Amino acid sequence: MISYDLIKRPVITEKTNIQKESYNQITFEIDPKANRVEIKKAVEDIFNVKVAVVRTMQVKGKTKQRGRITGKRRDWKKAIVKLMPGERIDFFEGA
Repeated sequence: MISYDLIKRPVITEKTNIQKESYNQITFEIDPKANRVEIKKAVEDIFNVKVAVVRTMQVKGKTKQRGRITGKRRDWKKAIVKLMPGERIDFFEGA
């Protein structure tokens, strides 16, 4: 797979911002078929940084209800990428 096809988007939440500042970890939504080795290579290629550790997890979609109609959000895969000391990825710096 191509690097840009593996990584769909960064996950920007309050928790991920704390992880980024405190532990130098970045969270991405990734392709469900991607493995840790492919994710590490893709992040290093796209952002020109060195990756220390990649952790992945399957996120189950929540069941939502609106009146009598129930539905389910989609399942997705998440990767938490820990960068080597001194490395940075800037998404919204200065915005």
